[in-house]
Amino acid sequence: MMVIGSRAQGEARRRQAPAMGVVFHKGAWMESGDDPLLSPTVALIEQPPYFEFMPHFHRQNQFQVFVDGSGSLGRQTLAPVVVHYAGAFTGYGPLIAGPQGITYFTLRPVCESGFIPLAQRQEHMIAGPKRHAHSESIPVATLAEMQTWTRTHEEFVIALSEDGLGARLVNLPSQASFECTHPLGSQGQFIFVLQGSALTAGYSLGVWEQMYVTQDEAMPQIIAGEQGVQFLCLSVPIKAPEYLERISP
Repeated sequence: MMVIGSRAQGEARRRQAPAMGVVFHKGAWMESGDDPLLSPTVALIEQPPYFEFMPHFHRQNQFQVFVDGSGSLGRQTLAPVVVHYAGAFTGYGPLIAGPQGITYFTLRPVCESGFIPLAQRQEHMIAGPKRHAHSESIPVATLAEMQTWTRTHEEFVIALSEDGLGARLVNLPSQASFECTHPLGSQGQFIFVLQGSALTAGYSLGVWEQMYVTQDEAMPQIIAGEQGVQFLCLSVPIKAPEYLERISP
């Protein structure tokens, strides 16, 4: 499976999302149905200034990419761009927005809505492995800086694990190409553009646009646009079997 997430869809699907007494905004940039085993989804969340999102967890593995504003996640200071990973049934938070609010993408290989407060873990938590990972702050290149690039640069901002979890930052100069080979053990990968543009599998991806490719599908080459491209490869591990057995149909 290959699915594209676009700015046009995200803007068309931007809605107010009242929650916990305040109004968030949420835009659905990628949608692919609601299959309980595979339905990649990406949403842009705009959290209002100073709001404290309580500690909570989700039923699916997920990445978050913090792209604008400021705040904190637990003890970690958030200053764009930061990548955070939380495995299924792993509590995290509180997520506190700064004075300008905080804007972030949530990327999941399986569709899920809502959240479960950590205070309700006795009723809803399932025993199994708990997993956190996060990057340091990643500087986004300017278009002027990208014009000076002469070679491809690749680095892991979240180290690659045996089960395929990892996050790579890739800088490609103009017209250069790159293939984010699937790590062994992963369920699939999200490509997330931070700056510039790229052509891949016949699609043009601009800033904040995404692609998800499952492990059984060959990763297409990513070709930088005229100004170059800076992007993330986010590799999602397969959900732990303890959770699959309990919630699969």
